[in-house]
Amino acid sequence: AGCIMAATSVPQLVAYAQGVGYASYRGLATAGPPLFAWGLATGSPFMSCGVTSITALMAKADLDGESYVAEFGEQAYVNLVAAYSLWVGLCSAVLGIVGFGKLAGMVPSNVRKGFKWGCAVGVVASAMPNGLFTGGSKELKSMVADSGASAFVNMVKTTAPAATGAVSVTNLLYAISHPWQWGMIAAPLFIVCTAFVMKGPKFLPKSFPPGTEVIIATALATLLSMKFDYPGGVVGEIPQLDPDAGIKIGPITIPVALMNPKDLMEAPVVDRFGGSYVTLIISASLFAAVNFLSIMGIASGFEAENGVAWSAPRELIAQGIACGVAGFTGSAPVSGSMSRSLVSRMAGTTSQMSCMVTALVWIYMMPYMSVMSPTPQAALSAVIMSAVVKSVVFPKDLLAMKGTDLIVGWGTGVGTAVTSPTIGFGIGLILVAITTPFKSKKEKTA
Repeated sequence: AGCIMAATSVPQLVAYAQGVGYASYRGLATAGPPLFAWGLATGSPFMSCGVTSITALMAKADLDGESYVAEFGEQAYVNLVAAYSLWVGLCSAVLGIVGFGKLAGMVPSNVRKGFKWGCAVGVVASAMPNGLFTGGSKELKSMVADSGASAFVNMVKTTAPAATGAVSVTNLLYAISHPWQWGMIAAPLFIVCTAFVMKGPKFLPKSFPPGTEVIIATALATLLSMKFDYPGGVVGEIPQLDPDAGIKIGPITIPVALMNPKDLMEAPVVDRFGGSYVTLIISASLFAAVNFLSIMGIASGFEAENGVAWSAPRELIAQGIACGVAGFTGSAPVSGSMSRSLVSRMAGTTSQMSCMVTALVWIYMMPYMSVMSPTPQAALSAVIMSAVVKSVVFPKDLLAMKGTDLIVGWGTGVGTAVTSPTIGFGIGLILVAITTPFKSKKEKTA
């Protein structure tokens, strides 16, 4: 079961690294240790964790990743993301100890649904550039800068720098509305791969595990890239770990590169939050709380369907431990992954050992992953897009809302999309407080 999950998840790991804003290979290079730590701490035999589309988006938005990479370079950004993971891990553990796990269940469903949609819009905006344009996000930004939308983008950056989502959504709308500027090869590849990943399972043998369509799509795209010298962005060279590096336990060496503690201490994570530790702690705590909503949803589903009891404090502390390990290995914060957890259950896992086996497979197979160097980023963007595009285009939960729920749900969603996930979640809670006195008797009863 662990090996099946390891194989089917590799394209996701590489794709979500793009969402964070650092090199694609880092998604695989840093995925193993946090998952192993999660396996030791969680009480769920099925649940898997890792960087997800939402945690990638939140980390990038909270830290304003694009501007930081442009100014200081990728390695400095990796240090920054890793330091933030440590803060999220610490806040997760503290929230678990003080009993926040039970309080999380009280977050109104309209806020959760709106937040999920707003995040999905952000994920689409993040994945679209590398999918449709040969030059990726840099090419799209250049086009927007030369268009009439540049005045609005500059105004947002000047007057509301925290509203990073507004810039991303503007870029998304420009991309969608200018198909004649799409890459001649990148765009068709992106569209075909997205369609195949979404519809492929209907045509594949039932015996194939979930995620097989992702492997097929990325494998074929990689072969195409190798055969025809693909002109767009690719994963690129995957650096090999120093033979003398790693964690040594007696005669055994675990090939994991650890972050330099000095780099983590000196990462200016506080500066990204206005130099205020209070603001940083609030943001990291909100990140941890939102992360836990995903875990809570997955665990509740397994309890209802499989009778697997779970403990909110334990899973929140497990999240903290996993995020802490993620920080020491250079990863973005992690959370529960619904797709990987379902694959784990389907594969027949019976204990937490499964995700630990998956983690070890990722760690020890890393030296052989150079096979993915020519994989087109358009194909990886398709993996991300296929997971969220349907819920963005047809948000059935939001469309079904009425009355004050409609105001809170859509307000949270739009607020999340045009600002950042952390701010958007806060907007949702504020809207709940404002609209609660105006709820009808029918709404209160429901």
